[in-house]
Amino acid sequence: MTERRKAATQLDIARAAAELFAEKGPDDTTAEEIAGRAGVALRTFYRYFRSKQDAVGPLLSSGGDRWRALLAEAGPGAGLAQALESAAVASLSAPDDAANEGMRWTRGLLRAARHDPALRAVWYRVNQESEEKLQPVVARLAGPDADPLEVRLVAAAATDAIRVALETWATTDAEAVDEDSPARLMVRCLRELTGGLRLVGHDR
Repeated sequence: MTERRKAATQLDIARAAAELFAEKGPDDTTAEEIAGRAGVALRTFYRYFRSKQDAVGPLLSSGGDRWRALLAEAGPGAGLAQALESAAVASLSAPDDAANEGMRWTRGLLRAARHDPALRAVWYRVNQESEEKLQPVVARLAGPDADPLEVRLVAAAATDAIRVALETWATTDAEAVDEDSPARLMVRCLRELTGGLRLVGHDR
């Protein structure tokens, strides 16, 4: 319960930060304002986050968490390429209100990150952490004989495919289910980036 409460508090702070960034921009938002909007003391804010930009990390990482959870459900006999695509498409297709909200926040934060190096650094850190968490999932699906180097390459390529897809989508006004949706962009990026890797050879 304590861990769930901590996670809920972090997400409340993250949403408050994202709201204020959307209203005022990161430069004109203070940690005190974020704490006030979230209904927590400033010391509570700093217990969880080092900076105001760092506060949106839980929102930016939620999509990757959802993707890895879906991928982890794939059976060991599932083809790695298909498993990666299916899980990513499902996580990026915004099937419910929570996922829709996450996509909206992600778009706004990625737009703001183009002009805020500290916010951009948080985005890159979130992706690096996601890549590291993805490696054991890929290794399990690839099987015990998989080359560890290629497992790392697949995890890196898959993470970058989603990152580039989201960054590209964020510059447009396309909806999450449009022709230029992040899911469709991700599939294109993933196939381009992993096309030469043995573990995830695609039939084209």
